[in-house]
Amino acid sequence: MGYSAGGDGTYQLAPRMADRLAAAAMMAGHPNETSPLGLRNIGFTIHVCGEDSGFNRNKIAGEWAVKLADLQKADPKGYPHWVHVHKGRPHWMNLEDKEAIPWMEKFTRNPLPEKVVWQQDDVTHERLYWLALSKGDARGGQLITAERNGQKLNVTAKDAARVTVLLNDHLLNMDETVNITFNGSALEPKRSRRTAAVIQRTMAERGDPRLVFSGEITVP
Repeated sequence: MGYSAGGDGTYQLAPRMADRLAAAAMMAGHPNETSPLGLRNIGFTIHVCGEDSGFNRNKIAGEWAVKLADLQKADPKGYPHWVHVHKGRPHWMNLEDKEAIPWMEKFTRNPLPEKVVWQQDDVTHERLYWLALSKGDARGGQLITAERNGQKLNVTAKDAARVTVLLNDHLLNMDETVNITFNGSALEPKRSRRTAAVIQRTMAERGDPRLVFSGEITVP
C-alpha cells in the first residue's frame, strides 16, 4: 500500500509484481502510463479524495473504476476491486483510507492461478506466476495471457515470439503429456522432465518456495 507518491508506486508495482501479492491498496496517487491488466489475480482497492484534482487523481480513479469493472465483467473470476472516492477531502483523507486494510485481509495470495494476464510496462520483467521469458526477450507493451485446464494450456502472446511455461506437480501432472495451444495453433503434446537445474534456478530467482518449478516447456 502507498499514499500520494507511494500511491503512484502502488499503481505501478501491483500489476508488475502481482505474483508476490495477495492484495494492494492505492491511496491518493496517479497511475501515469500503467495498465490494470496485470491485476487479474489480486485484490486491488483505490482510495482518493473527491477534491484531489492535482494531476486529475480523482478523475483518473473514476476511470480506473470503470476499467476494472469492465475487466471483471469480461472475466468474472478475476479483477476483484473496490474504488472509494472520499467526498469533501482535498489530498489528505484523515485516515479514512484505513478501511482498505480489513478489505485486503480477506485475500490470500494464489501463486498458481488458472489464468495469467501479463502486460509488460516500461520496466520489464522476465517472470510472472508460471510464465517466463528468455533473457533479452522482454520488451515494453508485450501482452501474454495463459490459461490452464488440467493438462491443457492455452497461451497467446502479442509481440513475444516465444514464451516459457514453468511447471511443477502443483500446477499439473508432470508424469503425463501436456497439450499446449500457442496463438491458436495446437502444438505437439510434450512432456516436461523434472530437473534439479530448473528447481535451483527458479528458487534462486525468487527465494519463494511457492514459486519454485521443476520443469519447463518453451513454445512454440
